[in-house]
Amino acid sequence: MSAARRRGLTRLTAWLRAVLFTVVLAVLTAWGVGDDGRVMPMVVVAAAALGLGFLYWLFPRGLHFAFGTATGLAIYASLFVVLSRAQFPQAPDWSRAPAFLLPVFAFLVSAWWRRGDLAGIVGREDEHDLAELPHTLRWVLFTALIGLVCFVLPVNRLEPWAQAAALLISMAAIAGIVALSVRDVVRLLVDVALIMHEVSDRARHMMVPATAFLLMYALLVVVFAAAYRISDGLSIVSLFNGPGGPMRISYSDALHFSIATLSTVGYGDIHPQDDGIRVLASIQVVLGQLLLLFGVAEILRARRRRGGAGTE
Repeated sequence: MSAARRRGLTRLTAWLRAVLFTVVLAVLTAWGVGDDGRVMPMVVVAAAALGLGFLYWLFPRGLHFAFGTATGLAIYASLFVVLSRAQFPQAPDWSRAPAFLLPVFAFLVSAWWRRGDLAGIVGREDEHDLAELPHTLRWVLFTALIGLVCFVLPVNRLEPWAQAAALLISMAAIAGIVALSVRDVVRLLVDVALIMHEVSDRARHMMVPATAFLLMYALLVVVFAAAYRISDGLSIVSLFNGPGGPMRISYSDALHFSIATLSTVGYGDIHPQDDGIRVLASIQVVLGQLLLLFGVAEILRARRRRGGAGTE
């Protein structure tokens, strides 16, 4: 295979990964905010599609930028829904979509306006100096202040039309901050994409210890679930209590109790009423802690091996 063809294949793979990640994250976020009506989910998906297409057209050499942008859009959509439902509960539905899109359009228009200045940042392959991070995050502080003002003021007591106006004015102010700070916004989103790439690269090197940990975890869950089920089945009286009192557990109940015990979550929906089962559960908890130490040790050893290989 020629070098040009390999580069084209690599480019296509990266494009497909970016599109798939953006689509999955946008659909998941839209589905999650679906309780805010039918309009918001469609607006979130449309904004993700518009943003990815526009940025790919604007910065064809910075496709990894899409990962940071999709992540930022998902976080923004979640915060917008929380803020709008908490402080602008009676704002008409027609005002929510424009309010959500104002900062998105401000970012895209500003990115197009300053595309020459931003091209070098988007195409960067390494993270910028962390000493510049406070400067990069100043726009986040200003937008957070606007949100704080909305929470402090009794906006949710206003008439519906006044809440709609306040929502649009607040998001217009945030859009102005995003437009003025588009360079810092882009730098942060690029860093998010690069950090995600670094994390995925490290995760590949931890596949062996992580797989070993999960296999041992699953083995403990299954063995103790079988022990709980067999003990309860052989006992004359039930060894567990449920929401309605003493109960005979099925194997699925035993698996649920085993996972809850090993993870030390303790939901309380099923709990032992027999001393022997309590001792068995305590042993499982201790083994779970030892397994956790084993997993951490294996991950650290894999990291040392990777570091040693990198210095050779």
